[in-house]
Amino acid sequence: MNISKLFSNIFSRAKVSKAIASLSLFAIVAFPLASSASAQIAVRGETVWTMTGEPITNGVVLVKDGKIEAVGTAAQVRIPDGYRIVNAKVVTPGLIDAHTVIGLNGYLNQPHDQMALDGGASIQPELRAIDAYNAEEKLVEWVRSLGVTTIHTGHQPSALVSGQTMIAKTTGKNVDQATVSPLAMVAVTLGQAGLGGQGRSPGTRAKQASMLRAELIKAQEASKKSEPSTDLKTEIMVRVVKREVPLLVTAEKAQDIITALRIAKEFNIRIVLDGASDAPLVLSEIKAAGVSVILHPTMARPGGDRENLAMTTAKTLKDAGILFAIQSGYEGYVPKTRVVLFEAAMAANAGLGKRDALASITIDAARIIGLDSRIGSLAVGKDADIAMYDGDPFEYTTKCIGTMINGRIVSEEAR
Repeated sequence: MNISKLFSNIFSRAKVSKAIASLSLFAIVAFPLASSASAQIAVRGETVWTMTGEPITNGVVLVKDGKIEAVGTAAQVRIPDGYRIVNAKVVTPGLIDAHTVIGLNGYLNQPHDQMALDGGASIQPELRAIDAYNAEEKLVEWVRSLGVTTIHTGHQPSALVSGQTMIAKTTGKNVDQATVSPLAMVAVTLGQAGLGGQGRSPGTRAKQASMLRAELIKAQEASKKSEPSTDLKTEIMVRVVKREVPLLVTAEKAQDIITALRIAKEFNIRIVLDGASDAPLVLSEIKAAGVSVILHPTMARPGGDRENLAMTTAKTLKDAGILFAIQSGYEGYVPKTRVVLFEAAMAANAGLGKRDALASITIDAARIIGLDSRIGSLAVGKDADIAMYDGDPFEYTTKCIGTMINGRIVSEEAR
C-alpha cells in the first residue's frame, strides 16, 4: 500500500476549481526541484511570511549553499543570473513540530515500529532517541510533504521518565544525516499517563514526585564528585541538575503543573511544560516561573487528565504573555501522528489569529527548542528551510507544493 497516497486521499478535499488553479500554479514552478546537492534558488511568493516582521507582498528569498542569502521585495532583491526560480502563492519558514514521537513510532502501529516506550522500568533517562530514530519512516516523509522541516521527537509520555528527546530535520537517509541535536530534553510525565499501573510504581502522584526527587538528589550528589559517574542514568540526570539539559514535563492537570514548577524551583533545573491542558487555571504560576509551554494539539480529544482541554488555550497563553508552541504530540492509534499545520490552523480560528498561529509552529517553536538562531524565520544566514503553498496555509483546500530543507527542495508533490 502506498501510504502517501492513502494519506493524500484522506486529507485532500479540494474543489475542482481549486485543483485546476493549483495545477496551473504548480506548472509555473521551475522543476525538477529534487536535487542531490544544494543549489542556488530564488523562491518568489505573492506573500512571504518571514516571521521577523510583517509579511512581504511580492517577496523574494534567495538561497545559496544551504543558507538564506537575501530576503525582501522583488524590487529590493535582484535575482542573479543562473538561479533556479520557484514560485508560490504563500511562502513561510519551514514548519517546526515542537513535540512528536515520529521516527521512533511508525505508521504501521505494529510492535516492530513502536520504539518510543520501554516498559521495563519507570525511570530510564539513559534511553537515547537517536538509537531508535528511523529517518526513513513514512510518517517523517508525510509531515515533510506538508511543510514540516524540523521535529523535536523522542520517547513518549507514558512513563515517569521515558527517555531522551532529539531534534532532527525531516530529511536524510539515516539518523546521522537527520540529527540536529542528539540530546534535546529528558521526557518526564506527571499524572495519569505516568503511573505504573497494575501494581507497579509509581502508583500515585505523590510516589511520582518522590521518585523524581530521589533521582535528582542522587544526581546532585554525583555532580559534587571529582570523578564523572559511570552509571548512564545518573550521568544524564547530572546534566539536568547542572542545567545543561531541560526536563520536558508532560503535565495536563493543574496539580501536576504545580508539582512540576515546585520541583523545578527546588532543584533549580530547567523545564518545559508539555500538554498543559489546565494551563488557564494556573497562568500566573507558569508566568512567574518563566516557563515555556509546548501546548497539546488543538484538536486533541478531551478526557481523563485532559478533561479541561480547550481549543482557546493557545490564545489564553498568548494573551498572558507566555511563550508557547503547538505540537502534534503522541497518538496511541493510527495514523499515529497529527500535523502541526492543521493544529495551528484550528488555533488560529479559535481566536489566536494567523500570525500568532504561524509563530507557534515556526519562530516560537524554534525559541523553545533553542534553535531560533538557525531556524524558525526567513532571515539572512539562517538555514534555508522553507515551505511553499498554493494559497493560505491555514485554508482547508490549500496544498503544500514544495518543501526546502538546508537549501534543497526535498518534496515537490502537491499535498
